[in-house]
Amino acid sequence: MTDSLRTPPVSAAAPRTRRSKRSYWPQYLAISPFFVIFAAFGLFPVLFSLYLAFHRWNGLGEMEFVGLDQFRFLVEDSTFWLALRNTFAIWFLSTVPTLCFALVIAAMLNSAVRFTSVYRVAYFVPNITSLVAVAIFFGAVFSTNFGLVNAFLQTAGLPVVEWLTDPFGMKIAVASVMTWQWTGYNAIIYLAGMQAIPSDLYEAAKVDGAGPVQAFFRITVPMLRPIILFTVIVSTVNGLQSFTESQVLFGSNTTLNPNTGGPGQGALTMVLYFYHQAFDNRDFGYGAAISWAVFLVIVLFAVINWRLVQRRASE
Repeated sequence: MTDSLRTPPVSAAAPRTRRSKRSYWPQYLAISPFFVIFAAFGLFPVLFSLYLAFHRWNGLGEMEFVGLDQFRFLVEDSTFWLALRNTFAIWFLSTVPTLCFALVIAAMLNSAVRFTSVYRVAYFVPNITSLVAVAIFFGAVFSTNFGLVNAFLQTAGLPVVEWLTDPFGMKIAVASVMTWQWTGYNAIIYLAGMQAIPSDLYEAAKVDGAGPVQAFFRITVPMLRPIILFTVIVSTVNGLQSFTESQVLFGSNTTLNPNTGGPGQGALTMVLYFYHQAFDNRDFGYGAAISWAVFLVIVLFAVINWRLVQRRASE
């Protein structure tokens, strides 16, 4: 009897717990493809690129460990700094007009009464249109001899601008493509935020004698600050990763523009330079180092934009 008292009772909760854990395996198996695909095509390439940045490799032979030599050369690489300056210029020339136009368009759509859905679709179409086709179209629009932009300049009595050969004109052409693509996307986001603003605020402002412009700057813009912060950060990330526009307009595989980024490399961006080093020159180690430098620059400027917008919001 004493032995039976000393023997601990068998808990019925343990089998039930093990059984309950086994019952979740179908759910785990159902979501496992996402994690497998992410690990194979997302996590592994990122980690391998970091490993590759410390090696010299042409994609076929053996890897040669070089330590921090790739990053030391990157700091002294004048072409990389040129690409960095070009990227910042294109980002500024595209982001500021994009967000300003998006705010104005969203305000117009918010006040529209008829055909609002049609306008939303029309402004969102550029974001889902093939960027390659759009860049080719803008290449024809900014053509020196037969482009529509120069045709309007000649009609107005202004001199013709060589948009596709002048360094500043090349940046304007690339920024125009990005502005056309992302204005509607940001306008839809701003419109969603405007429709969430209580109408009582506008009615009270109207009673106090405020006009539409005053209500826009005193009510709409302050209430949209979190959304504006989101669009600024997203535009920063997209702008600093610009690649397709410069590659299509001023790619390295053309006879007229043998240099990557066009004549004088006026449209060379950081991502385009990374692509050129990795896949044109087959210097995958240095290309990986450039890609991590691009990542650090994007994170740095995203944090700076976030701090600036937050500081203005608190004032």
